[in-house]
Amino acid sequence: MSGWIGIDLGTQSVRAMAVAADGRVLGTGSRPLTSHRDGPRHEQDPEQWWRELAAATREAMRSVDGPVEGVAVAATSGTILLTDPAGRPLTPALMYDDRRADATLANEVGAQVWERLGYRRMQPNWALPKLLWLLRDAPAGVRLAHQNDFVNRRLTGHPVATDLSNALKTGVDLVEERWPMDVFDALGVPGELLPEVVRPGTRLGVVCAAAAEETGIPAGTPVVAGSTDGCAAQLGAGALRPGSWNSVLGTTLVLKGVTEQLIHDPLGVVYSHRAPDGSWLPGGASSTGAGALTRDLPGRDLDALSAEAATRTPGTEFAVTYPLVSRGERFPFAAPDAETFTLGEPADDVERYAAILLGAAFVERLCFDYLDLLGAPVDGEIILTGGATRSAYWTRLRADVLERPVTLRENAEPALGMAVLAGGDPASMIRTRAVVEPSGADLREPYLRFVAELERRGWLDATAAAHARERTTTR
Repeated sequence: MSGWIGIDLGTQSVRAMAVAADGRVLGTGSRPLTSHRDGPRHEQDPEQWWRELAAATREAMRSVDGPVEGVAVAATSGTILLTDPAGRPLTPALMYDDRRADATLANEVGAQVWERLGYRRMQPNWALPKLLWLLRDAPAGVRLAHQNDFVNRRLTGHPVATDLSNALKTGVDLVEERWPMDVFDALGVPGELLPEVVRPGTRLGVVCAAAAEETGIPAGTPVVAGSTDGCAAQLGAGALRPGSWNSVLGTTLVLKGVTEQLIHDPLGVVYSHRAPDGSWLPGGASSTGAGALTRDLPGRDLDALSAEAATRTPGTEFAVTYPLVSRGERFPFAAPDAETFTLGEPADDVERYAAILLGAAFVERLCFDYLDLLGAPVDGEIILTGGATRSAYWTRLRADVLERPVTLRENAEPALGMAVLAGGDPASMIRTRAVVEPSGADLREPYLRFVAELERRGWLDATAAAHARERTTTR
């Protein structure tokens, strides 16, 4: 039976998945990865990526007895290193959240380009500031490699292009689909350091004999340009058509959707990747989510709390918590001074639990209200993924708050998204587990109270708050 290999090269582990044409998982493999952290420093050994990736793919391939049609690799966004011209690492990999760099110069020089691309400013942990930091002491002739560039070169045995998805935080011009060399020239970054850029899904080469021996993937298997892990998860969830959205709720909340046109956000809290077909993948990441549960209800049986909460009807009398996991908010507004608050007085741990869940659902709705304000289509399928979907109570609550049916998938791992990108048919490989309809509970009044409180505290601007009220009262 034919299969496709998807690989998710993450922070804590690398996971490989062999998937059949009908979506059945033929085999999986996973290996841990080790990080080195010290304050703002977060590094990994690139050679470890390759060793553990090879071990994971060998394990996944044990159950595959037919041809492999393609392989693609997802990686963490903004993770880079420098190599020599032969692809050997010259530096440790600076991971996606390494914050030792300074983005000031990159933002001064590239301001017009970043504004045109819709994200306005780079952050210190983005790849371009980190590249400038690495180049301070670098010898001549070095090359830039993103995380999956490094392993794709090992797979093919020759230099490879990077994908537009991983190159976003390195400053690639997603409209022109090329590096903005005037910016890089002004920053002192030589053009020969940069890899070519292609769209995700572009064929890069084939698995070479040496890589086949190490990974178990047959020599000659097509190697396809992958994406960031967030885009891979969106592909795995099947949010592929304009107006459809993948809402990932775990420790924090991340929304990613599909639009035909580039969305420009004056606040810069929404930015867009380029899809394999040339459409756009806007999204944003909130600092709210289930992480507040472990902080505020340590040691409690969350399943038991969920079962008890389901016997009570949330409404205007229920407390609502703004469940920030840490200080500061990133989406649907930017407020570095934002902090958790609770409207009302929870009577017990069940109500404290329900207040957190309700607040997360309200943030999710506010994200959609803000996306609608920006002109993004939000009328398509809403696909829920992440750890929060294990709670039937929370899933129904989110459907009630959104006043929309929500879809759950059988499997929405980034590795599955890479198997789809490698050439699999999403119509057959992505399976729906359930569609959850709203119960009819009316939660508009507490939602409007929540919006008003965010506005009163100066975190949500008046235009966004007014639009949320208009959408709520006219639906």
